[in-house]
Amino acid sequence: MLSVIPVKASRKDGPFDLYHDVIDLLKDKIVDGDIIVISSKYVANSQGRILNLADTVPSADAESLSRKYKMASKFAEIILRESDMIFGGVSGFILASYDGVLAPNAGIDKSNVKSGKVILYPDESYKVAENLKRRLYLEMGIHTGIIIVDSRLMPARSGTTGIAIACAGFEPVQDMRGQIDLDGNPLKVTLKATADNLASIANHRMGEGAESTPIAIVRDSGASLTDRRISPEEMIVPSEMCVYVRGFQSSS
Repeated sequence: MLSVIPVKASRKDGPFDLYHDVIDLLKDKIVDGDIIVISSKYVANSQGRILNLADTVPSADAESLSRKYKMASKFAEIILRESDMIFGGVSGFILASYDGVLAPNAGIDKSNVKSGKVILYPDESYKVAENLKRRLYLEMGIHTGIIIVDSRLMPARSGTTGIAIACAGFEPVQDMRGQIDLDGNPLKVTLKATADNLASIANHRMGEGAESTPIAIVRDSGASLTDRRISPEEMIVPSEMCVYVRGFQSSS
């Protein structure tokens, strides 16, 4: 039966050796087949991906965005720097993507960080996940999957859920097309988002506030482990194919 084991860690105030700390925290806790879910903020913190707003110089484009969406120009500048694409926004939020992940303010967050600072998404998340998977095997001889998780708002839904912004060591998407439903109808478009589903399950136990549990072990998930390197493109639907983006664009 699937279970989730939260793992507490001490708070870090600056860059640290992520691999050493995670391996130390997981020692004698994991077994073959476990999926290790790690907070994106914990990874970003280890990389020093925290910025002082006061040190940011806004460009003319950032000034324009700040007026349009009623936010601080320094914050708008950081969003501009981090974004692959900006889709629009509302007062206080710019809807943008970072590494193909669509999120308000490109995933940049002011929570769980000291006042006057912001924390960004991790750099090279898939590389981090792959390296951690390999380190765990080399150090412990255990085959695991890795998810780097963030929380996000879902369209037209209240509250946040988890999303896998990167993963390694298991098949992130299960193709259900061609299988039969309960009434014998063939499934034509169904892809099961295994990584995102597990990210959300773990995120529920990891919390969003002061729990200090940046890691969770998901056991007996049924995920299919793999040695192949996972590509970011496997997890992303291009904006021109996304039903939400296309739907809003066609109605505007």
